Amino acid sequence: MMDLMKLTAVQLSDKIKAGEITVSQAVDAALDAMEKKDGTIHAFVYTNREHAQKKAAEIQEKIDAGQLTGPLAGVPVAVKDNICTKGMPTTCASRIMENFVPMYQSEAAANLEKAGMVIIGKTNMDEFAMGSTTETSCYGATKNPWNVEHVPGGSSGGSCAAVAAGEVLLALGSDTGGSIRQPSSYCGVTGIKPTYGTVSRYGLIAYGSSLDQIGPVAGNVTDCAALLQEIASYDKKDSTSVKLDDYDFMSALKHDVKGMKIGIPRDYFGEGLDPEVLGPIQKAAAVLKEQGAIVEHFDLGMVEYAIPAYYVIASAEASSNLERFDGVKYGYRAADYEGLHDMYKKSRTEGFGREVKRRIMLGSFVLSSGYYDAYYLKALRTKALIKKAFDAAFAKYDIILAPAAPTTAPRLGESLSDPLKMYLGDIYTVSANLAGIPGISIPCGLDSKGMPVGMQMLGDCFKEKTILQAAYTFECCRGDIFGKEAH
Repeated sequence: MMDLMKLTAVQLSDKIKAGEITVSQAVDAALDAMEKKDGTIHAFVYTNREHAQKKAAEIQEKIDAGQLTGPLAGVPVAVKDNICTKGMPTTCASRIMENFVPMYQSEAAANLEKAGMVIIGKTNMDEFAMGSTTETSCYGATKNPWNVEHVPGGSSGGSCAAVAAGEVLLALGSDTGGSIRQPSSYCGVTGIKPTYGTVSRYGLIAYGSSLDQIGPVAGNVTDCAALLQEIASYDKKDSTSVKLDDYDFMSALKHDVKGMKIGIPRDYFGEGLDPEVLGPIQKAAAVLKEQGAIVEHFDLGMVEYAIPAYYVIASAEASSNLERFDGVKYGYRAADYEGLHDMYKKSRTEGFGREVKRRIMLGSFVLSSGYYDAYYLKALRTKALIKKAFDAAFAKYDIILAPAAPTTAPRLGESLSDPLKMYLGDIYTVSANLAGIPGISIPCGLDSKGMPVGMQMLGDCFKEKTILQAAYTFECCRGDIFGKEAH
């Protein structure tokens, strides 16, 4: 029997639709891989073989009847633990939501099922998506499949590690400040943060509502484009959802960057960028130039303000969004308390982890009456200026090319000791969320320790097709950069 986990997701679906293998066999292959590897990697926090097999049988019937013909019909997929899945626990990797089983399906998960995909489990993450390493989870840390002494990145580290380890071919993550692109870079997989409003946020448990966006993680650009095509849709349940003229993202998979203008911001290549990350990105830029792209360096500006603006806005929105977890309606409640106030205090103290408490406190501070103008309003103005800087750049360039992270994956335990250092690790990714633009992270090499390096391509609003075309062209030309697979 061929190893189904060595196929791409699109190839797997083609074989299922051709009747060469069954959906049930595909689900078994993923769950078997998971059983073999996840004891070490710890990418998943929930799976249910019985439920997955029942779904597989239902989908098989529809494929046989010719009702499901999409590019990913029959393919198993993993979903990050902050995306609501009906009848499956959704806990945001937090003790405060330990018993929460949603009564409804998020729009993204509903779209997966419409496409004939089988949700086989929920992946680990930083608690409430707050963190860059997947170490703040109440379930314990996820490990990087390339070297289990290193972090997979975060907050979608479980989804990226699951794909990198070959436990699933596809996964959904969420990106508030780089939470899909940075772990994709650390784990050597491909991940997309779509334009804000492309994928419905209905059923995504909010961290920073004006910044959050659900996106795909896969082993290659084609699978990523196919998964984005299936989850993107207009949804009237989400007031920020945008109706697009065209959802056919796979039509962008053309090997052609002739005449495409690529800008490289000088601001991203200064102090703090590891030379071992710089090297592979310069080589990647040279590859695109050889293919006929016009590559230029330019000054983007506003870069040093991105991190402070992001953490003020995200923390303010988080403190407001997490107000609802009070031990009253659902989730964790402290066992012994005296009166209502004491119950709130104890439930939240025991239920939230350190990083979440830190951001709630920071957010409550910047929203308080004396400091609202000094911090929060100023951050919002800065956000508008950052968007303006990107608008000016995209008037000249089709794509902005940048590192996805300043270093390769740090060792476990290194970042948590210094939160500021961890926050600065998001320097190249947060701007895309502040400006609402799309970005893709694609592997472009390995460092001297054999850890993956990721390159980021950013596009103008709703120009996912442009970045997909450039990423696909680079993928076709880059050759075998890894020479080996993650374990």
